Amino acid sequence: MSDVSEYSRNELMKFIDINPLDIEICDVTLRDGEQTPGVAFTKSEKVALARELDAVGVEVIEAGFPVVSSAEKNIVKEIAGMGLDAKTCCLARAVMGDVDAAIDCNVDIVSIFIAMSDLHLKYKYHKTYEEMCECALGTIEHAKDHGLGVRFAAEDATRTGIKRLKEAFLAVEDYKVDYVSIADTIGILNPSTAFYLVSEIKKVVHTPICIHCHDDLGMATANTLAAAEAGAKQLHTTVNAIGERAGNAALEEILVALRIQYGIERYDTTRLTNLSRKVEEFSGIYPAVNKAIVGKHAFSHESGIHVAAILEEPRTYELFSPEMVGSKRNLIVGKHTGTKALKGIIKDMGYSLEREELCDLIDRVKVCTEAKRGIPRNRLEEMIHEIKLKMHDM
Repeated sequence: MSDVSEYSRNELMKFIDINPLDIEICDVTLRDGEQTPGVAFTKSEKVALARELDAVGVEVIEAGFPVVSSAEKNIVKEIAGMGLDAKTCCLARAVMGDVDAAIDCNVDIVSIFIAMSDLHLKYKYHKTYEEMCECALGTIEHAKDHGLGVRFAAEDATRTGIKRLKEAFLAVEDYKVDYVSIADTIGILNPSTAFYLVSEIKKVVHTPICIHCHDDLGMATANTLAAAEAGAKQLHTTVNAIGERAGNAALEEILVALRIQYGIERYDTTRLTNLSRKVEEFSGIYPAVNKAIVGKHAFSHESGIHVAAILEEPRTYELFSPEMVGSKRNLIVGKHTGTKALKGIIKDMGYSLEREELCDLIDRVKVCTEAKRGIPRNRLEEMIHEIKLKMHDM
């Protein structure tokens, strides 16, 4: 079975084109992911994750927010000096001290952010839009003067008027910023509005656009892909979708979708499951078992009809092979397992049962599963040996 077969491509996707040369990933696990309540990565953990992200092939790694503490600054500086293929980025407010911290860290890119929505201006900054823009332009000029790449990020952009966004992005474009970033800070977008917003910005702004989506309505991945279809260049992600509140667009979902639906295959997706497990271990945040791509049940099959078909041709119930993301298939014996499927499973385990033995095994399986007791492989083997012994004694 190939990782992505001809059966995996949706006919409709042939009419939608994302140019692979126009896409890059900025993974923000080490910064936005660490803002998950209760999560704090150690230096060694951040370094290990940076190496893994680099091996996957993400183009930009957001290493942290250096002004937060001296320890954070040291970590960002270390990651920036690791010699990774990926560019390193860090976050900064529109404050000179924040930018100076980024300069000291020797990162490639500093992401300078301000919010421009009326809500944030009134209740967070207590300043006017004009005052905030003045702060932003001064810090952008300072960063550029010191040789840093600059991403100007509009926090709460999706509750800011499009006219104001265009005005701000055009203003920073005159200062030669390298990116302008649309942050869906509270996850209010849907795919249609994400596509529309990026399309509108592209009508007047010629600087590459970034999209940063949160998952408050469960649409961060879909919104990110819609933004890419509209022309966003830099897509922001976190591993396992960790992040504030409901989290961010998931790296694993974005990369697999780019591969399957758009034919973008330059990322090493075989490392995704291992990367996911590292983030689980380091963060203490475990994805739901039915989480796409990396959930424990993502490649598990119990239904008898499904298992029987999977044993004959995995593409019947798998969009892509588990090996494509460094995982394994798991055929589960349970309440919904039929005789044909069970026969295939035990054959795969290296056993062969007569019809009467197989019927006995099915009955035992039903009793266990209806009592809500799972049947791991070793217990299934015990059952088979018990049945064999019983038949031998008869």
